[in-house]
Amino acid sequence: MPADSTEPKSRYLQYLEVLTGSLEEKKRWRQYKARVKQLPGNYRIAVEALERYLMHFGPADGPGAMGMYEDLADLFEQSAADGTPIRDIFGADPVEFVEAFMANYPLGQYRTRERDRFTNAVERVAEEDRTK
Repeated sequence: MPADSTEPKSRYLQYLEVLTGSLEEKKRWRQYKARVKQLPGNYRIAVEALERYLMHFGPADGPGAMGMYEDLADLFEQSAADGTPIRDIFGADPVEFVEAFMANYPLGQYRTRERDRFTNAVERVAEEDRTK
């Protein structure tokens, strides 16, 4: 089914996506992985290392995360085409680079919800301490 189709999804596709997640997001992920596989060795290794880091600390939601991964592939494809050295991409501190990179993308609903829940719990307990 084309992405721009206004036809409602069949019940089967709706059920399947409930079980497996968005089929469109899975397609985008496969396309991203194919792009990474085409990178020269050192760029591919760097992207895969970044990907592992982002899996743990990056946005958790499909659309936000996929946009980030696609931008990552764009960055490294362009850097490889320009012959930009890996160190010039990352700078002196790779963690600082990836944290700045992630700051451009939303956290995702799950992480945002958990941060809000945590903040509210601390505020509630702090308020109880003030009233004692």
